[in-house]
Amino acid sequence: MDARSALRLTKHHGAGNDFLVLLDPDDRRPLSAPEARALCDRHRGLGADGVLRAVSGRGPAELAMELRNADGGVAEMSGNGIRCLVQAAVDGGMVGSGTVMVQTLGGLRSVEFRPGPESGFGYGRVDMGPGRLSDEIGPDVLGEARWGQRVDMGNPHVVLFGAEPGDDTVSRVGPRWERSVEGGANVEFVWPGPGAGELTLRVWERGAGETQACGTGACAAAAAAHAHGEVGTRVRVHNPGGPLDVELGESGIFLAGPTQKVGDVTVDEAVLAALVDRIDAELDAGHVTSLRGATPGGPATEVATRQ
Repeated sequence: MDARSALRLTKHHGAGNDFLVLLDPDDRRPLSAPEARALCDRHRGLGADGVLRAVSGRGPAELAMELRNADGGVAEMSGNGIRCLVQAAVDGGMVGSGTVMVQTLGGLRSVEFRPGPESGFGYGRVDMGPGRLSDEIGPDVLGEARWGQRVDMGNPHVVLFGAEPGDDTVSRVGPRWERSVEGGANVEFVWPGPGAGELTLRVWERGAGETQACGTGACAAAAAAHAHGEVGTRVRVHNPGGPLDVELGESGIFLAGPTQKVGDVTVDEAVLAALVDRIDAELDAGHVTSLRGATPGGPATEVATRQ
């Protein structure tokens, strides 16, 4: 494989929410929606919840983050993804550890990142900005949930609080609430515990389906639960992939959690192009089984979404 025709990526995860990262400081290699779909395909590609691209920032931002979800849709913000992006940039020498300012489509974000004691591990704390509670969801459409709340974390969330849901509830109710707003919403199924003042959630992310964790979802769940008197201002949120810590401050919400680099990946550009053609042909024919969370019957659009 000619080195000039190779795409070099790293793979990371934050609490099981996994991403491929491309360091592109000179902004020379944008990633298209079909390429993101192919790379994230868990059977024929590399497999991931999304693909991140790090380019050099401008002004106060040291980095600029671009994110596409597994269905190829553009994502404005990801609490887990931004920590993975900074870890990759630190490892690759684009920035140093400490406080890193990152420009996202959802606004400028501050990330405090430090490498962990073991190789490949790190820890990041992100200023996620404010969480805005909007409409409560009426009891006539809540189903089994005790209460429901819409939350704007710069992206739309539907928080459903009640008992622990079964797999059927997540896979059936998640897509229905995802489609409840134009462009889609992230849906959190939240219940109390296991410890006092803690929460547990499962999440159905737009553009990805059910994932192991969601950073903005953890923040949305904590903000909604605090408003309903369920928790205090410091909340550990247990995701299937691991815990995330949320702090509800007067000026905004902070999210903290681990990151892990999984490995380095080299992709032949010609192989990627062939895979793109194959998946696009399947999409045109109405076969979308490789796209978790995609709308049945057609490809994902370029609607901006945020995890």
